[in-house]
Formats: sequence, structure tokens, C-alpha cells
Amino acid sequence: MDLQLSAKTALVTGATAGIGLEIGRALALEGASVIISGRDRAKLDSAIANIKASGGVAISGVLADAATAEGALAISKAAPSVDILVNNLGIYESKAFGDITDADWSHLFDINVMSGVRLSRIYLPGMLERNWGRIVFISSESGLAIPQDMIHYATTKTAQLSISRGLVQMTRGTNVTVNAVLPGPTRSDGIETFLRNQASDPSAPIKQIEAEFFATARSASILQRMVEAEEVANLVAYLASPRSSATNGAALRAEGGLVNTIA
Repeated sequence: MDLQLSAKTALVTGATAGIGLEIGRALALEGASVIISGRDRAKLDSAIANIKASGGVAISGVLADAATAEGALAISKAAPSVDILVNNLGIYESKAFGDITDADWSHLFDINVMSGVRLSRIYLPGMLERNWGRIVFISSESGLAIPQDMIHYATTKTAQLSISRGLVQMTRGTNVTVNAVLPGPTRSDGIETFLRNQASDPSAPIKQIEAEFFATARSASILQRMVEAEEVANLVAYLASPRSSATNGAALRAEGGLVNTIA
């Protein structure tokens, strides 16, 4: 299926690795002109080279921290107008509720929530004026199925759902859509460390640790394995395309059946 993205410009935040990198790749391979942001020059250059090596042609980067007001401004100066905004930047950690400090809460909110708030505030008005645009928030199944060891992270992901649902009210009668995607536990560069920190035997083979994680910490998962970043990116690419015109205000899951509810 042609996703009709060849004339579109997309911005993907937090795209030097993991889900963001694969979203950038998927959009670039569909013909979109893709801009990715990152804080580390070496990682940014590596991600651009990686996408180009797989066939993505129109790919560029902005060295900026999207979690800060200054970074959002730098991104907007480098890319004054975009058709597609993917608010992917985010971090996570496992921490007992009593150990989560005020600074921890603020840190996760600045990165996971405010980055998307600022960039949506910058780009949504232009989308509405041009009568076409796509905003996608990369939330998480944790925003619905709250892990007791990641309450602060889960709260930021629930906040993203509220923001996306609130913004969609501004798109009434237009060709602009705002949606959220909820990945489950996804394979990434940092996931092995995360899993080993939770394992009963941190020195065990990673396949054994992953199986234990899904048997205990995420037993509700139907998939019973890590989601691959490409699987999330495929859904995002569709949502970013003109093909998804009737999907607006949705929270779409790519979490392997972990959330045990219909709605």
C-alpha cells in the first residue's frame, strides 16, 4: 500500500535509537522528508547514516533537546513547518513509589510530557491553517495498566493520552488528526539493563530473563515477548499518512494484548 507520504515533511523527536529511529526509517522509506532530533551529535549522525543505509533519502537531523523550551525553539527554527509531528521523546525507570523524589517526577514530566506539549503548541496552528496535519503521541500501555514500580512513568503516559484527546477537539471539521500509540514493552538498547535489574538472576541468559519478566511482571501479555520497534513504527507510519483520515482522537495499542480491557 502506498501511504502517500512523498510530499510530506515529518519531525520525529527522540529518534536516534529504538522506536523513534524505526519511525523515522519507516516514514523516510515511504518517501517523507524526515527530520529527527537528538541531543548527541554522534548518535544523531549515526541514526541519519543508519536510515540512509536502509534506503531513506530525505533524512536530516536537528541537534537539540526537545525536553527544554530552548530545544523546542531551536527545533522550530530549523523546521518552521511540518506536516507530521511524532512526539516520541521519552524515558522510563523502575522505582518504588516511596523512592520517587520531586525531582524524579519533574524530570519525567519535562521529557515525556512537556516536550510534546511545546512542539504541538508550535506546529498545530500551522496544520490547522493549512487544513492538513498529523500529530502522534507515543504513549505506553503503562498509561492504562499502571505498573506499581513505574507510577511516575505511567502517569506521564496517561497525561499524553489526555493531551492528545484534548488537542483533537481543536481539529473538528479539518483534515488534521491527533492520535496516540500505546506500545508495550519494546526491545531497545536499554531494555536489557532494565530486565536484568528486575531479574531473580541478573546473570542468566537474556532470553531466560525476558521469559521470566513476562511470566511475572507482565503476565497479562498475550504476545509474551518484547514488541519490536518496527512493529510500532508500522502503525505510526499509517497514522501519519493520508490513508488514516478517519482515525482521529484514538489511542491505538501495539502492546501485545497486555491491557485486558475492550475500550
